[in-house]
Amino acid sequence: MRLRWRHKKPASVGSPVQRPFCRFDESIDELLEQAWMLEEEEGIKSVRDLASRCGGGFQAHLAAALDAGLIEISGDSFRLTEQGRDRARIVIRAHRIAEMLLTEVLEMDISLAESDACRFEHVMSPEAVDSICTLLGHPPNCPHGKPIPRGDCCERSRTEISPIIIPLSELNPGDMARIVFMAPRSHARLDRLAAYGVVPGGVIRLHQKSPAFVIKIGETDVAIDSSVAGEIFVKRV
Repeated sequence: MRLRWRHKKPASVGSPVQRPFCRFDESIDELLEQAWMLEEEEGIKSVRDLASRCGGGFQAHLAAALDAGLIEISGDSFRLTEQGRDRARIVIRAHRIAEMLLTEVLEMDISLAESDACRFEHVMSPEAVDSICTLLGHPPNCPHGKPIPRGDCCERSRTEISPIIIPLSELNPGDMARIVFMAPRSHARLDRLAAYGVVPGGVIRLHQKSPAFVIKIGETDVAIDSSVAGEIFVKRV
């Protein structure tokens, strides 16, 4: 296979430069994502290998990335520019955080989560990704074991004395907290908790931890065992 790409002639002085790439161009994002993963997994920076991963429309997408200053080509080798790496990092981070949300919180099968994460990565803002990352406790790796690029929220968490989201079991008697998410081992347990009003968004106060955890939510006192308390994740208020 012989690869060809063309550079457009520079616009004349005073003419606006038309760039085919924009922040939300999914085809360019996919190319940058594949370039990142090719280097990450195999250390390869071959245009030919990149083309085999990207499929149809590769030459047009590559030309657009070149024109936007996201990638550089020398012979059969490519190099992501600083701008290209920044954009690829955003896409990779969004994809892998989405995978964690779908598999760990929603308990989706990884094969289904993968395809949904491919869609989410193009529509989630960095701010939304940071919020989900914080919700998940800043996971270092995706379900496949690949590193998740760190975000601003991860850097901030290093300077905090305590995590933002913690299991209910780590509260002290008298603490008030808002339920952020729940990860019970069974749907039956989730239904029983919901019947008492123990649901995400609810504000609870911990009365005691022994011999059983007793929480107050609204006007109701609810006793739960330690294993259940470890499955309810809260944020102090």
